[in-house]
Amino acid sequence: MTTTEAPDVTTLVDMERYPLDAPPAAAGVVAAAREQFGSTGAVELPGFVTAEGVAALVADAERLVPRAHRSAGIAGAYLELPDPSWPSDHPRRRLSEFSVGAVAYDLIPTDSPLRALYEWDPLLHLVGAVLGRGPVHRYADPFGALNLAVMGDGDQLQWHFDQTDFVVSLAIQAAESGGDFEVAPLIRGAGDEHYPDVARVLDGDRSAVTTLPMTPGTLLIFAGRHSLHRVSPVRGTTYRHVGLLAYDTVPGTVGSELLRQSRYGRTVPFECPPETWPV
Repeated sequence: MTTTEAPDVTTLVDMERYPLDAPPAAAGVVAAAREQFGSTGAVELPGFVTAEGVAALVADAERLVPRAHRSAGIAGAYLELPDPSWPSDHPRRRLSEFSVGAVAYDLIPTDSPLRALYEWDPLLHLVGAVLGRGPVHRYADPFGALNLAVMGDGDQLQWHFDQTDFVVSLAIQAAESGGDFEVAPLIRGAGDEHYPDVARVLDGDRSAVTTLPMTPGTLLIFAGRHSLHRVSPVRGTTYRHVGLLAYDTVPGTVGSELLRQSRYGRTVPFECPPETWPV
């Protein structure tokens, strides 16, 4: 794959509002974000990317759309095969439709502003500071370290819990309508699954559900393992673009071959020099 020079990330991020290159100046941002994350399981940083930066990200996303692998089918909230030992109406046996496109990390060139942002150390340090669990590391997975999620008319993600403690995403472009990120925050805990509460959400009870705005330029750090969430059906001809930036508290994290095959349609990366993969 032909590569060119990465853009300067400081021309994308609102460095006055989020002075991540000067940690003392960013202390207030970090403190407020940690408080929000601890109380709600999510922290939104609106305007993290400037309007000009968003325009560059949108142009980049549109050129990457043809590289997205589409997957669709039915899946459950727990991202596992249904266990027939549970009752038929149990949350662990409930299935819903999903459809989404994903551009894998190895197909995102080095001149991509989204890739440059992901590989920017001040952002890595911000995520670690907000989590407060020690240093975090970029995924070592050539597929899943960074994805561009592409959703068009009729696409959606079913109600589900993530299999990782946290997810970092960047809103790039909203759909004409729909494509809302809906969340039942911290609905389950480490020692209690709260199945009746989960079942109520799956049944359509929205009393515990909140909608996080899909505002381009907003960075979201989200505790998806304990918060039930979905993306409502997308409507219209405008793609919904979101960058998914993968980090972990353990170095060297990679996805399984089964995950690679289902999400990207392949298990072997395209030619991409390993020295370009962050660790």
